[in-house]
Amino acid sequence: MKTIKILSFALLASTFTTQAQDLEPAKKAIDAEQFEKAKGLLKSIIQAKPSNGKATFLLGNIYLKQNIADSAAIYFQKGLTASESAKLNHIGLGQMDLDANNQVAAQAKFDMVMKDLKKKDTEELVHIARAYMNADKPNYKKAIEILNKAKLANPNDAQVQLALGDAFYGDKNQNDAYVAYRNAYQTDNTLIRAKMQLGVLLKGAKAYTEAVKAYNEVIAINPNYGPVYRELAETHYLWGNNEPKTYTENIKKALSFYEKYMSLTDYSLNSRMRHADFLILAKDYKALETVANKMKELDGVNPRILRYLGYSAYENGNIDGALKALTDYTSNPNHKIIAKDYAYLAQAKIKKAITEDGKVTDAAALTDAMTTVKKAIEMDPLIANDLNELGKKLYEQKAFGAAAAVFEAAVSVPTSKNFLIDNFYLGNAIYYDNSGKDADKRDKIALQKADVAFGNVITASPTTQDAYIFRARTNKMLENDQQMSDYYQQYIDVVTAKGQEEITKNKSKFTEAYNNMAAHYANSDKAKAKELLNKTLSIDPTNQYALDSLKLLK
Repeated sequence: MKTIKILSFALLASTFTTQAQDLEPAKKAIDAEQFEKAKGLLKSIIQAKPSNGKATFLLGNIYLKQNIADSAAIYFQKGLTASESAKLNHIGLGQMDLDANNQVAAQAKFDMVMKDLKKKDTEELVHIARAYMNADKPNYKKAIEILNKAKLANPNDAQVQLALGDAFYGDKNQNDAYVAYRNAYQTDNTLIRAKMQLGVLLKGAKAYTEAVKAYNEVIAINPNYGPVYRELAETHYLWGNNEPKTYTENIKKALSFYEKYMSLTDYSLNSRMRHADFLILAKDYKALETVANKMKELDGVNPRILRYLGYSAYENGNIDGALKALTDYTSNPNHKIIAKDYAYLAQAKIKKAITEDGKVTDAAALTDAMTTVKKAIEMDPLIANDLNELGKKLYEQKAFGAAAAVFEAAVSVPTSKNFLIDNFYLGNAIYYDNSGKDADKRDKIALQKADVAFGNVITASPTTQDAYIFRARTNKMLENDQQMSDYYQQYIDVVTAKGQEEITKNKSKFTEAYNNMAAHYANSDKAKAKELLNKTLSIDPTNQYALDSLKLLK
């Protein structure tokens, strides 16, 4: 699940009482993830009181949350000239430095803010810590370090405890996160998000029933608190995936809760995108297509919409639409491209290059598609886990060359969860791609790869009997007769060890093995050859090859 950047500004202490009162509705809107509402409130405050530096900081942070960096920078810069809380805006600019991987510049800005802090000041420390947490490359340990200083300064500050909970959670320290969230809520029971996060921890522990119970307690306090419905949606999604028997029921609930979440937020572009991301997880591509087209009407220039249009077009059978949207999206290096974007684009290219009956209509497009697959894996090796389904589809279409290329890409990642089966399919795809071809037309380099692939299967699973026979067949194509014979014998040994029932089921493969081994020994060891041929006849007394070969060996 994608980590959500947290903007928790509610109820932070303020030196300026009037300012705090003015900002309170905006803070509550931010906490409720009603970002468009919050932006409107903050802009009104800034217009009425340009000296309010905290308002510009909060507004800039919302724009950072929405990945609109230009607007964020404008408001942070504006806030630097404010007469109240101007230094907070250095923190916003510092986060932008972190996003740009400029640690030195960020630290300089944070040091500037901390230089004149009084002993009991914690607000600035909380915001600096959140800058580290919300950066494109989060540094939770640094955030914890800063927040521990704030805790020493004011151990009863609920916002410090809440931020500590978020930092520990991000650092995968569930126990300390629980303590921090509990302390935050006990200190200030208006911090409903702290209570919600206790449910989030249960979700992470796969205690789904208990998590739902915790969320329902939040709803009992405030049934209009939108974020809790998003958490319910994500919990039911994970529940369904971890307990497949409940998948249909849980996904239905998940989608319903996400709609509830949307209705309680503001249907902003950012909220719609988050919804779209969830629909991808839930594999509801019809709904994704509808949502994506609505987003396009709302904002025709945001590039991320192309991702949603591309994914939904591909899954709904519109290959040309997928190709256009994803090519447009991935061709711009300024877009935040993920491995899945390349994976979908590659699949669309393959679909375009191969007919349903497995015929390649555009070899160049197919080669280009595999280059795109490799880009996806280079960006995120975990994408190899997703190639199995695509490769098997091509294999079933008898597009063996294309299937082999996909499986070869998949097994380039040894840690892939499908490494074993993908190696088996790789070997088989190459074997069948070369079967029926004249000896001089066979791809010897590819066949050697098949041999290695079957070897990988045997190493990982020595009892996978078909890996031996296909390895023998592959070596026959390579004219490696001794290796062929050895692997046939290993096949016989593995099957024999499983008992008579398994032997009976594989009589035809036994005769294949004995006959090919006999052919290998015919010139070097006639006695061995005869012995093997007689083994064939003991299984199949009418086997013509064995009968004819025995006559020739007399």
